[in-house]
Amino acid sequence: MALRQVVLASGNKGKLKELREMLAPAGLEIFPQSEFGVPETDEPYQTFVENALHKARHASRLTGLAALADDSGICADALGGAPGVMSAIYAGLPSSDLRNNQKLVFDLLPFESRSACFYCVLVYVRHPDDPQPVIADGIWRGQIISEPLGKNGFGYDPHFFIPELGKTAAELFPDEKNRLSHRGQALRALLQKLQISSNSF
Repeated sequence: MALRQVVLASGNKGKLKELREMLAPAGLEIFPQSEFGVPETDEPYQTFVENALHKARHASRLTGLAALADDSGICADALGGAPGVMSAIYAGLPSSDLRNNQKLVFDLLPFESRSACFYCVLVYVRHPDDPQPVIADGIWRGQIISEPLGKNGFGYDPHFFIPELGKTAAELFPDEKNRLSHRGQALRALLQKLQISSNSF
């Protein structure tokens, strides 16, 4: 079966790796938008879903391909959902996982609660003006810890502790993380909506 080519509206290598692994069995071959010379677009909105849709349409318009966009981040309850859509640049530019984590830990110091969630929205458009984008989301609850643990994953993973597992996201093997994570949840929901067994996409 020939794989359907889909452009990923992101240059994030961690996201690309995860999505490629999870989508290949479904017949989708994911290429980063950088391979087509598509520049990163702005993310001007205050919600994950609006930013993801904006990015998907941008990538599809410039490549002529179906596009998949992910907008995700970490939301700390005590901070009213921050960093939220600002997760990637929480500590400012240039983006730095280390500085973002340090700022999150520092900002939570005055609060007793360390509860947080990873949240992900995936948007799939068949073409740039698709009036029926396919949208799915996922949520993964945990706690923020002060000291990083684990070498796997990326972003906030080393500080995101899952109490029922006794591990951080960065201590999980990739297949285990894909099964549990916000992105894995969103992807399974997306694939169900796309009805992979049919020709609907």
